[in-house]
Amino acid sequence: MNHTMDQQHGETRAPAPRGAFWHRNRLKALLLGGDAASVFLAFILTLSVTSYRAAYGTLDLTVVAGTATLAGAWAIQSQGLLLARVSAIRAVELTRLARSAAILAALVLLLDRIVHVHLSVRYVVLGCLLSFVLLCAWRSCFRSWLAHARADGRHRRSVAIVGTDQEAVRLIELLATHAEIGMRVVGVIGDHDAALRNGLEPHWLGTTSNAENIVASHDLSGVIIAPGEMPPPRLNELIRHFHTEGRHVHLGTGISGIDARRLRALPLAYEPLFYVEPPTLTRMQVGAKRFFDVVVACVVILVLSPVWTLAALAVKLGDGGPVFFKQTRVGREGRTFEVFKFRSMEINAESRLSELRTANARSGPLFKMDRDPRVTTVGKFLRDSSLDELPQLLNVIRGEMSLVGPRPALPAEVLAFPANLRMRELVRPGITGLWQVEARDSPSFEAYRRLDMFYVENWSLMLDLMILIGTAEQIITRLVHIFVKSPANAESVARTERAAVEL
Repeated sequence: MNHTMDQQHGETRAPAPRGAFWHRNRLKALLLGGDAASVFLAFILTLSVTSYRAAYGTLDLTVVAGTATLAGAWAIQSQGLLLARVSAIRAVELTRLARSAAILAALVLLLDRIVHVHLSVRYVVLGCLLSFVLLCAWRSCFRSWLAHARADGRHRRSVAIVGTDQEAVRLIELLATHAEIGMRVVGVIGDHDAALRNGLEPHWLGTTSNAENIVASHDLSGVIIAPGEMPPPRLNELIRHFHTEGRHVHLGTGISGIDARRLRALPLAYEPLFYVEPPTLTRMQVGAKRFFDVVVACVVILVLSPVWTLAALAVKLGDGGPVFFKQTRVGREGRTFEVFKFRSMEINAESRLSELRTANARSGPLFKMDRDPRVTTVGKFLRDSSLDELPQLLNVIRGEMSLVGPRPALPAEVLAFPANLRMRELVRPGITGLWQVEARDSPSFEAYRRLDMFYVENWSLMLDLMILIGTAEQIITRLVHIFVKSPANAESVARTERAAVEL
């Protein structure tokens, strides 16, 4: 059978039809183009504002910046930053971008020693630092755009779940809740009776004995295997077969609520096992979080004071009502407190809540309407831009809230929570949180429960930083969506849906 070799991944694939290569790699090309532009711009700016341009001219400056761009592109690729399984994890992406900037500095300095382009160490360091900043900004914008596109059904790759047990059910719900992952589940492969018991019969494609043919006939980019019900010899056989065909293989663990950083690869007798580290929380970590909260809250209030003033004026002039809205919420250790917001609803909004309950767009005890008639014109913009949350910085300074944490719930909601979800009260509630970043628009109460519990058991300053970055990305995406609304062409969406695969 004739195959071609994927140079980057070292995998064999069947020959693709004409044009398929571009469809499969358009996202990768776009990402690499933005990376290259970021490095080029960083060195152009660095060398332009220093004495280099005056000494050696525009042509030399452009050649040096172009050479640095090629070196930067190589460094980025060498760190696997064009692969979705690497760049999808913010902490890993930031770490490898920093490593790429260091490699770039070494390459540029080596080039200078070989061809003598008269670059000082200071110029190189400044250029690489600026490259890192611009790369982070570009990739943040790219991530926001891609998440929004995938929420609209674009740039997803088709996969099958191999398994029909409860783990398969959980994986399907996970991928449905998190569209930004970019996977569309075509169906499940496994025991028919188990699929029937677990409500997966409508998605059933066939048994695992025919898995190879099913995956090939649907031309899937990969599979996610829930290994619980499969004999180990068959599991290993499938993994090797799909790798031979150049398809991606994800292996479920059945574990939920444990940060991947707590998993340590600890093979025993050459068998791939994980050691699970226990969660740790020291007084120093708690103190550092509190210090970070107070400092950042004070700085943000100072920097955004003009925005604060304009928002307050807009609310007041909108209908003449009060600027702030105060509401009782449940905080740490079950204590209640008054949360502050810029008022985004009509003055009598609370009294109208009962009549709108039937239009609730969420499952479980939480309430949200896609188009709440109580929201004012000014309030809609404040909500879409998240500016209505700014006054909660006062709650942070007062010690009632944190910048990051589970959102403070209403007392009535807390009464309806399952007992284990009350563990969220072990930490201060936050202005933003993991649920807001990962599943804010999802109606699933299970996603709310799962992400809040994950944060409580696994929080760290690094996780807080990633959530804050993710919050900024979401705000940018929503603002762009407000000002640049363009309905996607249906034919283009369908074509991209069929062709798009992993970066």
